[in-house]
Amino acid sequence: MLVEDVRMRRVGPNEAAACVEALADLLIDCVEGGASVSFMLPLPREKALSFWRGVAEGVARGERVLLVAEDGEGQIVGTVQMITSLPDNQPHRADVAKMLVHRRARRRGIAERLMAALDDAAREEGKSVLVLDTVTGGDAERLYQRAGWQRVGVVPKYALMPDGAFCGTTFFYKHL
Repeated sequence: MLVEDVRMRRVGPNEAAACVEALADLLIDCVEGGASVSFMLPLPREKALSFWRGVAEGVARGERVLLVAEDGEGQIVGTVQMITSLPDNQPHRADVAKMLVHRRARRRGIAERLMAALDDAAREEGKSVLVLDTVTGGDAERLYQRAGWQRVGVVPKYALMPDGAFCGTTFFYKHL
């Protein structure tokens, strides 16, 4: 798969539910590959489907923005979300969540392109401050730094890896 063959797009509120199956496959692949993204091994398919149904409902309600990366055959190989439904005193801010790239599609610049598309979507939504967290020392931490994110700090033992081992979490922000 060539990076040129991958397109980034925002999933509309009326089509998010149709992406649930493919997004569940992506999530399961990432968790099985060791990604600490809120889920433990083994990740039952029904649990992954339930998570993505909730995301789709949030997109339909306008509480989330869902971006996907699709390969030349239209298969979802990556995704990222922006949570826009925040307290009244934070209308300018959004949280970034579940930046995932399928193991077979990694190291091709897809994550960078998803994050650039997320910046554009944030601007469209009137957001000027983005916040995210990631596993300390992981590939994503370096990606975010290259993309202009500012490191806030680390909380040791904040979460668990899918196999149950503790991992630190690094928090980042970005001003647009």
